[in-house]
Amino acid sequence: MALIAIDSADPRPIYVQIVDEVRRAVVVGSLKPNEPIPSVRQLASELGVNPNTVKQAYQELERLGVTYVERGNGTYVAAGRSIRDERVSLATAVAERALRDATRNGLAVEELIDALERVAQRNGRRRKP
Repeated sequence: MALIAIDSADPRPIYVQIVDEVRRAVVVGSLKPNEPIPSVRQLASELGVNPNTVKQAYQELERLGVTYVERGNGTYVAAGRSIRDERVSLATAVAERALRDATRNGLAVEELIDALERVAQRNGRRRKP
């Protein structure tokens, strides 16, 4: 199974999908602190995308503090950021996208929250206490 998956049906730019996939891998533990991530060329080849797209994603990950670069050695998962901080940051990004999409479709915040709770309940997931 690939570490990073790109969805051609996803309206988000590919570099944003890469950023989110790396962040997700950190949160779920697929990527550990100080572990290397694929080189720009390697990931671009695996995903069939332009290396500049991967480079843009990696620059954003570094800016966010998710990764760090060792010149000549590659890009690694940063150890300083806690999993909890990354989970909060990732959840915020997901919420922002959902709210933008809901607003575009004429839904109020309350309607979005109600829909999320209905879907979660239908799928057997409950809110944290």
